[in-house]
Amino acid sequence: MKIKKIKIENYRLLKQFSIDLEEIMSLVIGKNNTGKTSLLTVINSFLNGSDKSRFSFDDFNIDFKNELRTLIEEDIPQQENYKSVGIKLKLFIEYNEDDNLANLSRVMMDLDPENKFVVLGFEYHLTYDSLERIKQKYAEFQAKEVVKLGENEDYRQRDIFYFLKVYQGDFFKSSRKSIEYNRIDEIENDDNFIDLDSPEKISTKDIISFKFISAKRSVTNKENDKALSGQTSEIYNETEKTDEQNEKIEQFKEELISTDYTLSEIYETLFEDVIEQVRLFGGIKSDDSTIKIESSLQHRELLSGNTTVMYKHNDTTLPEYNNGLGYMNLISMIFQIEILIQEFKKSKDEKPADINLLFIEEPEAHTHPQMQYVFIKNIKSLLKRGIVREDGDNRELQAAITTHSSHIVAESVFDDIKYLKKDGKNSVISKNLKSLEKEYTDNGEEENYRFLKQYLTLNRSELFFADKAILIEGDTERLLLPAMMKKIDQDCTTNQLLSQNISIIEVGAHSQIFEKFIDFIDLKKCLIITDIDSNYDEVKLEDDGVTAKKHANGNDKMKTIKCTPSNPNANYTSNNSLIFFHKKTKNLNYFKNLSFDWKILRKNRKKEWVSNRKGKLLLAYQIEEDGYHARSFEDAFFKINRDFILDNTFPSLTSKWVEKYRNNEIDEFVLAEKAIEKKPPFAIEVLLNSKMSPEGNQFINWNTPLYISEGLLWLQKN
Repeated sequence: MKIKKIKIENYRLLKQFSIDLEEIMSLVIGKNNTGKTSLLTVINSFLNGSDKSRFSFDDFNIDFKNELRTLIEEDIPQQENYKSVGIKLKLFIEYNEDDNLANLSRVMMDLDPENKFVVLGFEYHLTYDSLERIKQKYAEFQAKEVVKLGENEDYRQRDIFYFLKVYQGDFFKSSRKSIEYNRIDEIENDDNFIDLDSPEKISTKDIISFKFISAKRSVTNKENDKALSGQTSEIYNETEKTDEQNEKIEQFKEELISTDYTLSEIYETLFEDVIEQVRLFGGIKSDDSTIKIESSLQHRELLSGNTTVMYKHNDTTLPEYNNGLGYMNLISMIFQIEILIQEFKKSKDEKPADINLLFIEEPEAHTHPQMQYVFIKNIKSLLKRGIVREDGDNRELQAAITTHSSHIVAESVFDDIKYLKKDGKNSVISKNLKSLEKEYTDNGEEENYRFLKQYLTLNRSELFFADKAILIEGDTERLLLPAMMKKIDQDCTTNQLLSQNISIIEVGAHSQIFEKFIDFIDLKKCLIITDIDSNYDEVKLEDDGVTAKKHANGNDKMKTIKCTPSNPNANYTSNNSLIFFHKKTKNLNYFKNLSFDWKILRKNRKKEWVSNRKGKLLLAYQIEEDGYHARSFEDAFFKINRDFILDNTFPSLTSKWVEKYRNNEIDEFVLAEKAIEKKPPFAIEVLLNSKMSPEGNQFINWNTPLYISEGLLWLQKN
């Protein structure tokens, strides 16, 4: 038995929200402010919170607040047309024939053996009767406001949102229900339900138990902090409740009783004088005020105040606060998980709930990447063990983990990932990575999806959390791009590139493979920096100059000749990204004549990339600059930085070709093709030869190719 899906309405950014949960662990990721914490708090509020303090007006979704205002201010609808409104939570529970249905049977809507779902609904809502009452109350409130304004013309009249902040708790009420589920259409019927609040007051505590570990953990490494030590007593208390280690617990208690006798004898001598003074000063008759001080060690209190977690360092032990904050956080999480698992087990006289859902929020806090890898690799095996009791009444454990850590994502199973993204200003949606796989598969791109999956999990999971991205081809751009971004930032005071959440991703010649993923994670902007890769073909000749043998179809064998776009023979591009994003054309003149605005793309309703200057994707490639049209980054850089190249030392460039270039015997294209032995060393040497101005500006003695600076300036803007 497990929770298959969760639906939420009108809670903060979770306006019309639905998320699927995996059987063991779901990894919930997304950028900041996409509802990850809200998902935890709304579930906890409904399952563990009290009715009176469950929600405030600030928990209402912004759009719902406006709907509520309209509902109160306008004419009341007919009762038969009214459906209660408010914050709603639905838990879709899936079971099978092997599950014990003793608890679930009380909330089942039908006995269809093919229907394996039960939908539990929790609402904080405004009924029709409450709507009538709140409208009346608001009319009274408005009348009082008018009077106050009449008495004081400077009075600032309070609006309906102020009214709702103060009074909504008097009119909204909580309810629980089991809702009919149509297995064929896979939808729930809200009009047909079992009211769990009357007349039997059916409890759901035996069906589902929800616990969580918040991101706001109390672990510090202050000298007087004993957070970990305090947790040991919690672990003991929960263990004692379940009687899991009877023999050891009884042995512990016996030792304390024996110690009590010994300490009582010591106390008799230690407090002898004060006991005698009490005897002499008190009472009407002899021995009226005789006292005795005895030891009464209590096992719970003893653990609570007198255990200290130490950690080993070489041949000695040190107190917990001497440890690093990352290790303390990791140990604390393990302790907390153990405490919660013990709580899930319940006492020996109780049965665990059928479904046990554990929510862990941002486990990466204070931990370095390697520790994050270790945590996520081990947590799933811990969760797989589930709730194991001595009496054999075991239960499975279902978990959801939220994270901002690309390292945790990289070590996770791709199919476990649930990606939360903004859907308009006031709501978010959840997307399964499985649905992305379907997009690729349906388009016959299974191989591309496998590449994307391997690439993201091995190299660049931070792309999930980026607001903007730059996709580049190779090492030279990867090493020099931050410097180029810095040069842009030095000339502006706002929206600086290096202050924005931008990921730089090296994708080789495969940026087109990422196009569905770019759309899936809804990047604000994506800049693809690539090469125009201009070529022409000529008939292939043998070494003796004779035309090579023809193909079987009688056509001449051809060979590809690389050249600059300015070469009169150049007629096509071999760049797969340009061809893919621009309707599969290879025509070089098309790309040479394409204006900047036409290089900006967005997807249309047919899911095709089309030119649109309001789009979020830009393909930047070499354009004519200083009368020269380069083919690659290197020859573009050489052209506009000739003096920089010739006046400095570049061991990565073959000296013979540099001299030819100095003597104007070759152009930049030939220098780029012949002189560079390894590209990364050349990029590093550019940085090493860079200079700083007296004002502190860096990289002042070389220029960025125009096609890159244009792209970066576009990316810089919101």
